[in-house]
Amino acid sequence: MAQTKGLRKKRQVVTFIILMLLWEAGSESIQYSVLEETESGTFVANLTKDLGLRRGELAARGARVVFKGNRQHLQLDPQTYDLLLNEKLDREELCGATEPCLLPFQVLLENPLQFFQAALQVGDINDHAPEFPARDMLLKISEITAPGKIFPLKMAQDLDVGSNSLQSYTISSNSHFRVLTRNRSDGRKFPVLVLDKALDREEQPELRLTLTALDGGSPPRSGTIEIQIWVLDSNDNAPEFAQELYEAQVPENSSLGSLVITVSARDLDAGSFGEVSYALLQTDDVDQPFEINAITGEIRLRKTLDFEEFQSYHMDVEATDGGGLSGKCSIVIKVLDVNDNAPELAMSSLSSAIPENLPETIVAVFSVSDADSGHNQQVICSIDDNLPFLLRPSAENFYTLVTEGALDRESQAEYNITITVTDMGTPRLKTQHNITLLVSDVNDNAPAFTQTSYTLFLRENNSPALHIGSVSATDRDAGANAQLTYSLLPPHDPQLPLASLVSINADNGHLFALRALDFEALQAFEFRHRLLVLVKDNGEPALSASVTLHVLLVDGFSQPYLPLPEVAADQAQADPLTVYLVIALASVSSLFLFSVLAFIAVRLCRRSRAAWVGGCSVPEGHLPGHLVDVSGTGTLSQSYQYEVCLMGGTRASEFKFLKPILPNFPPQETWEGNEGKPYFSE
Repeated sequence: MAQTKGLRKKRQVVTFIILMLLWEAGSESIQYSVLEETESGTFVANLTKDLGLRRGELAARGARVVFKGNRQHLQLDPQTYDLLLNEKLDREELCGATEPCLLPFQVLLENPLQFFQAALQVGDINDHAPEFPARDMLLKISEITAPGKIFPLKMAQDLDVGSNSLQSYTISSNSHFRVLTRNRSDGRKFPVLVLDKALDREEQPELRLTLTALDGGSPPRSGTIEIQIWVLDSNDNAPEFAQELYEAQVPENSSLGSLVITVSARDLDAGSFGEVSYALLQTDDVDQPFEINAITGEIRLRKTLDFEEFQSYHMDVEATDGGGLSGKCSIVIKVLDVNDNAPELAMSSLSSAIPENLPETIVAVFSVSDADSGHNQQVICSIDDNLPFLLRPSAENFYTLVTEGALDRESQAEYNITITVTDMGTPRLKTQHNITLLVSDVNDNAPAFTQTSYTLFLRENNSPALHIGSVSATDRDAGANAQLTYSLLPPHDPQLPLASLVSINADNGHLFALRALDFEALQAFEFRHRLLVLVKDNGEPALSASVTLHVLLVDGFSQPYLPLPEVAADQAQADPLTVYLVIALASVSSLFLFSVLAFIAVRLCRRSRAAWVGGCSVPEGHLPGHLVDVSGTGTLSQSYQYEVCLMGGTRASEFKFLKPILPNFPPQETWEGNEGKPYFSE
């Protein structure tokens, strides 16, 4: 497993991954075997037992099987979680001539995250017969050829491996030739024809033989080719190549028509017997990517190469003179890898949304790979620097994308994450994968009122269900967590049922007077009584905030009076003599005021009255626009008002009911005798 070399200053995660390394040093992977062409759904292994897990643990932990390239050759039984074959496998398609054919895979457990390295070995069956590249071939042999001369023949192809591959060649019965089976440098077998008895053109100018290729299966499979032999007249020198083996290298991105190598042969004969022509005798692939100039011996590229498909090519070149004699050489062409494959990213697990306030949360699990080799195969994986996420290497070529810390939806509700995978080749190629991650809301913000205080006014004898004002609160959360509900909490002292006087709309915070309020009736109560206005959201758990509603008596249009606790304490400690003096003064003033009012009532019974409050007059039946004006009949003829003060900042406010102040009116003649100027008695 690749080691993390360091963290850059901006938290970029850079890790070199060399594919095809072991998962951990010293660990051994689990290996299973299955024959190719086995039916889909065939039982492969009891994965729970092999991994040493408890029954049902694979299902509980979200087990899955991950192959390179996102091909699922195996599957997990949804009931038993046994390992089953997902599809018919063709060993030749998957591995070609590579033996053994191993398909590495990982067993991924998501919760908690754990990897198990394993491999599936696909066994070969004898499902391919040897095949020759052509149905017949022609040999021209001089009659003066000495016995023991060897002639190369076309080689058959068998896609099977091991004992099922091509094993030997045989030739039909004749008196002149026998066939030998020889091994090439790469282990493949090819036939050569050996002349045992000299030919006589006059006796037999032409021979037809059948060459048979046999594999080692049980029963063996075979392929045949017909060999036609022309016996030529005397030509005592065959072409000979300068080398028996030619080797060349060609980059896989070479352009079509590029010169790969030039072969050369010479013939000591003269005339047409000394003229040599070249031909490709044998290739590993019938549709080989090379061609040869028959006159010059230049071998050029005629088809695009791909290192990932074939890394080398073996072929034979035959040089034939005008008399039909031929010579042979072998060519090995190695394909050089270039960085022509961008890295690949395969997502194994992805979460599209995660809750806020959770640290170290796994967002995605993915693997990276590169089809190139060597230095071109090494990759770097990174994300943007300014994101609160980390990339952590897991097993072999796997990464996990995790949050660096707790996320806050109110700060940012959505993240666009770009994962960049860059290889180390020249030029560097990269692949980018974009992830959109939503941060789901958690009820972590309590409601808050929008104002620090609320002041409401109301006259007595109001209409029932009168809207007297509103309170408002907000919540930074979203969805159900931001839906607010308003309510009034009952007071601690039940003597004055204030909750029966005022109600609040649970949805919008509108306040209503439930019934007509009577100043005199409320004045009979003694109370410092409180109503709590509660607002809460619909989150889980619900969060709330509250303010206190105090009831105050107000005299006329005077301001609400709410003594501070310190002032109240000082008044309680005042000298009792001062209290008595105030009571006496109030009594005398009341008697005097009553006498004056009685006198004025007789003289001015049909005149308009004006109400005077603290030196300010208010016409009867008219209130300022910002007050709630309610018409009605009560027990008194004077006008009163209620004043509601809602203090949001201190979470406390009060109502105060104040006594009425009656205006003093002078006699009618007094008004006239003072030239229209008003006169006030003391």
